[in-house]
Amino acid sequence: MSGPYVLGLGEVDEDRAGLVGGKAAHLGALSRIDGARVPDGFCVTTDAFRRVVARAPEVGALLDRLAGADPDDRQAVRAISAEVRRAVEEAGIPDDLAAGITGAVARSGEGAAYAVRSSATAEDLPTASFAGQQDSYLNVVGPEAVLRHIGRCWASLFTERAVIYRRRNGIDDRTVHMAVVVQRMVFPDASGVLFTADPVTGDRRTATVDAGFGLGEALVSGLLNPDVFTVRDGEVVARTIAVKERAVHALPGGGTREVTVGPEQRERPALTDAQVVELVRLGRRIEARFGSPQDIEWCLTDDGFRIVQSRPITTLFPVPVPLPEAAEGGRTPSVYVSVGHQQMMTDAMKPLGWSMWQRTAMVPMHEAGGRLFVDVTPRLASPASRAALLDVMGKGDPLVRDALETVLERGEFGAPAPDAGPMGSAGPVGPPAGGAPEAAVTEASVTEADPAVVAELVERSETSLAALERDIRTKSGPALFDFLAEAFDEHKRVLSDPLSIRAIMAGMEATWWLNDKLGEWLGEKNAADTLTLSAPGNITSEMGLDLLDVADAIRPHPEVVAFLNDVDVQDDDFLDELVKLPGGSGAREAIETYLARYGMRCVGEIDITRPRWSERPATLVPLILDNVRNFGPGAAERRFEQGRKKAFQAERDVLSRLRVLPDGERKADETKRMIDQVRAFAGYREYPKYGIVCRYLLYKQALLAEAGRLVRDGVLAEPEDVHYLTFQELEDVVRSRRVDDRVIARRKEEFRSYEALTPPRVLTSDGEAVTGAYRRNDVPAGALAGLAVSTGSVEGRARVILDLADAELEEGDILVTRFTDPSWSPLFLGVAGLVTEVGGLMTHGAVIAREYGLPAVVGVDRATQLIRDGQRIRVHGTDGYVEILS
Repeated sequence: MSGPYVLGLGEVDEDRAGLVGGKAAHLGALSRIDGARVPDGFCVTTDAFRRVVARAPEVGALLDRLAGADPDDRQAVRAISAEVRRAVEEAGIPDDLAAGITGAVARSGEGAAYAVRSSATAEDLPTASFAGQQDSYLNVVGPEAVLRHIGRCWASLFTERAVIYRRRNGIDDRTVHMAVVVQRMVFPDASGVLFTADPVTGDRRTATVDAGFGLGEALVSGLLNPDVFTVRDGEVVARTIAVKERAVHALPGGGTREVTVGPEQRERPALTDAQVVELVRLGRRIEARFGSPQDIEWCLTDDGFRIVQSRPITTLFPVPVPLPEAAEGGRTPSVYVSVGHQQMMTDAMKPLGWSMWQRTAMVPMHEAGGRLFVDVTPRLASPASRAALLDVMGKGDPLVRDALETVLERGEFGAPAPDAGPMGSAGPVGPPAGGAPEAAVTEASVTEADPAVVAELVERSETSLAALERDIRTKSGPALFDFLAEAFDEHKRVLSDPLSIRAIMAGMEATWWLNDKLGEWLGEKNAADTLTLSAPGNITSEMGLDLLDVADAIRPHPEVVAFLNDVDVQDDDFLDELVKLPGGSGAREAIETYLARYGMRCVGEIDITRPRWSERPATLVPLILDNVRNFGPGAAERRFEQGRKKAFQAERDVLSRLRVLPDGERKADETKRMIDQVRAFAGYREYPKYGIVCRYLLYKQALLAEAGRLVRDGVLAEPEDVHYLTFQELEDVVRSRRVDDRVIARRKEEFRSYEALTPPRVLTSDGEAVTGAYRRNDVPAGALAGLAVSTGSVEGRARVILDLADAELEEGDILVTRFTDPSWSPLFLGVAGLVTEVGGLMTHGAVIAREYGLPAVVGVDRATQLIRDGQRIRVHGTDGYVEILS
């Protein structure tokens, strides 16, 4: 076949996807794979679609209306989409185009039956499959019927579901075009879907086959439960044979119908094990051709399998390294632990962000899906280091430990994990901020509660930071990157300061000791939570309290408050307008003073590409207004003093109760020493992360200045393009003055797809996301288990907040979110409790919840999905679970 409108499937592959769409491109490539038999057919190209749409000029105006519609207004989207479909169908097919299509039908067999299937340009992409978003029609008989159904396929590009799917994937309706595949109909004995990787766990070594009798439409529509076969290493390892009462068959004159399966067939497998293994073997060849796990639609007839579609499985989390080849006699997979779950930032990071964190981290980290992971395989495999690793993991996040134990139980590392008992609760995580899960510290801790130690450490950090700020200003071009190599060495030196690590461990070990011993001696749960209230020197809790002082400077001035209520979070010039209002100069000075100390912070601050508060000061306005509304003057000082008094009262109570016990004086003396130790050092744990982020702002300012020069020289289109280059790639661009724009475009598309993925706590090199579980029997039925991190119980309205900018809180609300990093701290002042999906005993949310005396439970799996905004819940911060009350 030839011409711009009709092409045979044998004439196309991925290089022509813009002309024939994703489905047809894949079918053309499939037809060239040894053993992959694809039904014959042809493709009506996107040029034909454009020509037909040009006959309906109103479509352009309708698409403009659709682009301007509120994405949450489903009724408007539905109505406009229907108008677009009607206009496309009514446009009609030009005579010469119709003749070309009917000629292709005649050459393939005029009286034959066909499948008429959509093939959009935004379809079967590596980042978005669009499965089921456009329409397909089976058993279409005769040229006129084929033409009619091609028109319906074109119109289905604008179904409501397809429009909404594109919006969720950041694809403009006006950039997508539709081709149509017309193939000879296959009348199968069985059909179904093959996933060359487990679609639930992500395991690339495991394939899953769903199979049923008749046409695959019965499976897709949910009409029947399929047989399910699981294949691993060329062997069927599990099977579930369904009772198949219904099937879909083709009608002789066209169309399909639902039929009853005979009693003798209902419990018979749709495939034999040998056929399943053969199909998976073919699927592996298809997977190798396309370079990624595939979702493959297949049919089985008397003479073997036909492949009718193959698309990438877009929901799998990428693996950190290329899959190693299986070795003779088996192999040990690599096991990775998520860095983001420790750093309380599990969002996808842009390439400059994750590569900068790699450069400045204390241990090697591997990127996958815009997140970072640490390979713990060597420590997990060695009996000598395994117990310590599991202990550190358990103290940080019990779900991580349980997931690692699940891997160990398979025997792939030789000896199973030691029996650790129930994982209902655990102590705090060991590594310091900015480190990695396996970077546990074993050095002797500081044992004297000497405040001078912390003061010395802060002075060391500030001296190093001042030198960086002074020296980096003079550097640009290649010299900047030479300087940064030295700066990163200094960054790591400060982070690994032995005295700093010992101070952090002193506070943590004192916390563990108090919780263990006071639990044993007095029956107190999490006693350290109260004893550490208002501990001095916690830079993160001070950040929240200092924002209360900003509110004090604004509250007396109604015109300033009214002005701020109208400030948009994207309006970064509002500070210049403040000075024109009565009281505005003082308000601006208070905000700028706050930014001078905390302006380097932001949500997701470990990603250097995220806008800092100093760059987007309007981000703070909603938080300030919440403080103006919910608190009175002097609230910061009062709250700190109330916490301090409560801690000292708890200390007096504990010591007096200990003294009446056997050997009470010794126990009281030891406890007093540990209380002094935890109060001296607990606050310092937050400081190293603050130091990191201070340095990051200086790095960022220097790199953005360099990006500005690249834009001025015509090397880059816009400064933010550097966010999509790794640090090394950016250095190469600066030195060569050349950039591949295709890399930046591809990275932007990849980042959008990564944002939709949920990173696992533990990931293997086979791609399996291993989910841990709380193995507890002390959680009431229906309650959500988590990790107890801040004592107390509270009941209130759940506010499910995924973006800090959306926070609107009232007194007594309970914050429910995925994770909290230090930028969320000011929000903690206005809530009664905290629930997060991610976290450990010593991660940010837990530390600040204890500092502010908020009952908190972290590590609650899918909390933001299982708890609805506005529901009443009860948070059991002492026992580690959440009850949903309404």
